[in-house]
Amino acid sequence: MIAEIPTHAASAGYQLCAWFFTVSTMPDFFAPTERTRVVREPQRAVYDRGAIYEILDEGFVCHVGFTADSQTYVIPTMYARVEDSIYFHGSAASRMLRNISNGVSVCITVTLTDGLVLARSVFNHSMNYRSVVALGIAKLVDDPAEKLNALHAFTEKILPGRWNDARQPNEKELRATSILRLPLTEISAKVRIGPVEDDTDDYALPVWAGIVPLRLVADAPIRDERCDSSLTIPDYTANFRR
Repeated sequence: MIAEIPTHAASAGYQLCAWFFTVSTMPDFFAPTERTRVVREPQRAVYDRGAIYEILDEGFVCHVGFTADSQTYVIPTMYARVEDSIYFHGSAASRMLRNISNGVSVCITVTLTDGLVLARSVFNHSMNYRSVVALGIAKLVDDPAEKLNALHAFTEKILPGRWNDARQPNEKELRATSILRLPLTEISAKVRIGPVEDDTDDYALPVWAGIVPLRLVADAPIRDERCDSSLTIPDYTANFRR
């Protein structure tokens, strides 16, 4: 049985509306800063907003870097992009959330690995990849509507359609979850695509060279042992593609 949002969901506090449907008026390209400009292999730099957002939307996990008490931490966590912001969340009691919500500068990275590049020389081995680096100050989300919208985005990012099938968060769970928003204003991507690039003299070597493509593939869903056997497997799990 699908749980419904509480009856007070009709209030502005719990409406799923404007946060998802505002139209971005941001420029098509991010202006690189001294901190986001790609210096090494600058030909791989990407500042196009659409291309960067495609990378962010495809990834599942981001790494959040921050410094607290003279110690630097890099924490992997789930995230979702909504318009021109990244949302990430965790327990309200976590060290990462406590420190970042106080206005600490963060660095968020997302990397997708698309292939192994096997050259004739070890030195020229590489990977085809797409990566994003975003910098800024993350803000704690207080507005209930924005908080619920972010949780909706997390769920639908993983498996579109799951939000309406599963029980949605109650007030206790919302209070126990902290969500932060990082506006995407200082950001860039770096992408490597294409074939092997060997030194001229090495092309004559009798060594196999080429690309080993990589992609994310889901196995068949495994039913929870306490799941009603009469329930059919949802299409979004049986036919998951990424």
